Amino acid sequence: MMDTAKRKWVPYFFLSPYLLFYMAFGLIPIIFSFYVSLTSWDGISGKKFVGLANYKFLFNGDSYFFKSIGNTLLFIVMTLPLQLIFGLLIATLLYSQYVKWRAFFQLINFLPYIVTPVAVGLMFNLLFDWQAGFVNKVLIHLGIIDEGIYWLGDPVYARLIIVLMMFWKGFGYTMIFFLAGLANIPKDLNEAAQVDGASGFRNFWSITLPLLRPVITFIVITGIIGGFQLLEEPMLLLGGAGMGSSSAVIGGPDRCCLTTVWNMYDTAYGSTTRYGLGAAIAYGLCVIIAVFSFIGVKFQKGEQE
Repeated sequence: MMDTAKRKWVPYFFLSPYLLFYMAFGLIPIIFSFYVSLTSWDGISGKKFVGLANYKFLFNGDSYFFKSIGNTLLFIVMTLPLQLIFGLLIATLLYSQYVKWRAFFQLINFLPYIVTPVAVGLMFNLLFDWQAGFVNKVLIHLGIIDEGIYWLGDPVYARLIIVLMMFWKGFGYTMIFFLAGLANIPKDLNEAAQVDGASGFRNFWSITLPLLRPVITFIVITGIIGGFQLLEEPMLLLGGAGMGSSSAVIGGPDRCCLTTVWNMYDTAYGSTTRYGLGAAIAYGLCVIIAVFSFIGVKFQKGEQE
């Protein structure tokens, strides 16, 4: 009887280190941050319980919550299709028999993904600086423009640069998944289609693309979740130092590039120290990501059935 009771506790004993770390660094901070979202707190003075006031304030235009959600969605909608198309195109080319040095080109295309966000933000800041940027110098040298374009000072240009930056950094990630998906497609399917007289495009459209649908679904779901976590690159690109003035508007001109996580960071640790409102923004973002994840899982299950 005693041995049976001990055997029941053995798994919990070995799991206890993980459970303790999870409670200390996962569960307790989650509960505490939710409590903070119900208070007004600047991190120094005492917390004042305000109930759902912070969540109600998210619907106020001064919170920039929905503006930042809209900006983030715009970046995702503009970037994700480009990453999918170019990732699939490059993966198909590399998987074909016509490309030599396949491993070298895989590495070259994947390298941007492992570059740190800080380096990416600073690099694009230097490229598109309106006074000393490389892009303006090339365009002036070629006679396309007479004077430097203020890329980061115009909402349209600033958004396009963010999209370009996200595309450059992320298409290698999609390429790797497409390469793995292409490797799992049985070659005899394409060979049988070729024997029946199907063209290369017909093979790709009718066989390869449908069999890659689970990979595409996975990339779309993870791309949306990752896109909502966008912070470092636009913050370093437009955070003030690159705008030529330390008093530049947070989020770029007209806050056109203010992402949701950047809004949360600035509210809690940046221009204000409203920890309660920052926590409410974080939980609002959590709900949105959960909704997209739920839709993605339902869509994936529907495909499998």
